Amino acid sequence: MDYDLKWKREAEQDFDRLDTAVQKQALIQFEKLIKSPELGLPLGKKAGLDLTGYRKLYFFQKKYRIVYKLNEKNKKVVIFAIGKREDMKVYREVIKRLER
Repeated sequence: MDYDLKWKREAEQDFDRLDTAVQKQALIQFEKLIKSPELGLPLGKKAGLDLTGYRKLYFFQKKYRIVYKLNEKNKKVVIFAIGKREDMKVYREVIKRLER
């Protein structure tokens, strides 16, 4: 059974800011998540950030991450952020968004 893909507003804006080539690869990853949301690796506590319960999925030569949360009960994948990993940028952004 396929999962529903839900987007946080900020994640939609992240996607819109990506180059077209990066967007195309992200769309392929979203299709994979709908079918197999467990593909992404679990996040936890790292570099002073606690993203326990969230997952990451690499794309575009591992330069970008999709950070999402899986809701098994409701069969939903909720996208929280899309961005570059460098300097933990995308993960820090998720933390900021959660604090708001």
